[in-house]
Amino acid sequence: MSVRVRIAPSPTGILHIGTARTAVFNWLFARHHGGTFILRVEDTDRERSRPEFTHNILEGLRWLGLTWDEGPIFQTDRLDRYRERVQELLDQGLAYYSYETEAELEALRETQRAQGEAPRYNNQHRTLTAEQIAQFVAEGRQPVVRFRIEDDREILWHDLVRGEVRWQGRDLGGDMVVARADGQALYNLAVVVDDIDMGITHVIRGEDHIANTAKQILLYEAFGVTPPQFAHTPLILNAEGRKLSKRDGVTSISDFQAMGYVAPALANYMTLLGWSPPAGREVFTLAEAAAAFDLGRVNRAGAKFDWERLNWLNSHYLHALPPEELCDLLIPFWAAAGYAFDPQADRPWLELVAALIGPSLTVLKDAAGLSQFFFTPQVSYDSEAIAQLQQPGVVELLQVVSEHTPEPGTLTPAGLQAVVQAAVKTTGLKKGVVMKSLRAALMGQMHGPDLSQSWVILNQRGFDRDRLAAAGLLLAGSGTAS
Repeated sequence: MSVRVRIAPSPTGILHIGTARTAVFNWLFARHHGGTFILRVEDTDRERSRPEFTHNILEGLRWLGLTWDEGPIFQTDRLDRYRERVQELLDQGLAYYSYETEAELEALRETQRAQGEAPRYNNQHRTLTAEQIAQFVAEGRQPVVRFRIEDDREILWHDLVRGEVRWQGRDLGGDMVVARADGQALYNLAVVVDDIDMGITHVIRGEDHIANTAKQILLYEAFGVTPPQFAHTPLILNAEGRKLSKRDGVTSISDFQAMGYVAPALANYMTLLGWSPPAGREVFTLAEAAAAFDLGRVNRAGAKFDWERLNWLNSHYLHALPPEELCDLLIPFWAAAGYAFDPQADRPWLELVAALIGPSLTVLKDAAGLSQFFFTPQVSYDSEAIAQLQQPGVVELLQVVSEHTPEPGTLTPAGLQAVVQAAVKTTGLKKGVVMKSLRAALMGQMHGPDLSQSWVILNQRGFDRDRLAAAGLLLAGSGTAS
């Protein structure tokens, strides 16, 4: 049997990490078995579906590297097919028209709640007489189509993650609406028809669909088709153990992109949300994960979202990038921060900055703060830097260094050492004091990236001279003597 799986997002919102994780598991399963990964867009909710959401979903999947083999297939292109299959159920007596108004259904639910019962449809329109139907039609009522679900029916399947699963028909809420009054099929019917027509062999989705699976198995039987195999994956949970939601902040793939997570790291992390790789390995490409992927290693318990683990993975991937690739990723974040530069003309200089701050990055967005002082002529001084600049002999030191600093764009590591040696010799200060004072003057703080590399980068734009002059003016204004 050739494996055929699908991811079927609804374009009523942007790509959520839960949907993306489901896509990852389906993609891994398909690639592991040399099967087919299908993209189907479930866009029958016309009021809430938006083209921009569809675009966001497709771009998000592409960004993660989850290429599909067939699709995208849109449910709105298949409405006539759904109507055909609804009519088949009606013709076989497996479905019927139900004429209740919303007010009548709400009154039924209120009565059930008052009696301490779980709200459910009571199947009261299963056996309407011709006269009753005629009366409802005369009143202008528009019926929905309901599929018969017998209360005493047991639905049983072997779940590839959860093992044997049993549901009782009485727990499914009564006869199920499969088509609206306008004839448009609803989720459970459309999904089954699509999966039959597309030859889906395995349905891998979140555990919140388990009740739907019980209903859908009954529909497969009604159409005379053997259901696919099902695998219900654990939900993604927040730190409190509740289902991850918008209230937890960042949950969409585009949000993670905007924060500066890179696709290989996020895709890698999502494979770990509910799946235990062999040998405890944590870092791997999607292709490497596919080679080892097995639904038998998917956990039943919910997968808690761990920011520290994601951040560790993201930093691992960022630190491994060569400067030219990292620079490509950082340019949009520098631009968003409002820094002035020419992406082409300044490219060599930008790669120097990328190489210097790369080992300190956790997410790409960190680059704005870490590299700010490389993009501006002036710098602000924190209290530690000011205290260092006020040490005896620093005024003379700054004068000597300014005199020996080469023209912009000409400073080399060897030339830098020559400047430092000249300063030590002239001022009599120890080299450690010289280097600390230069860090304070050039960077405005006593901590940060390597001073020598930073100085060369600043010299490329002539900012080192600006900083030395500003530090000198600061000391002059404070009345500090040499």
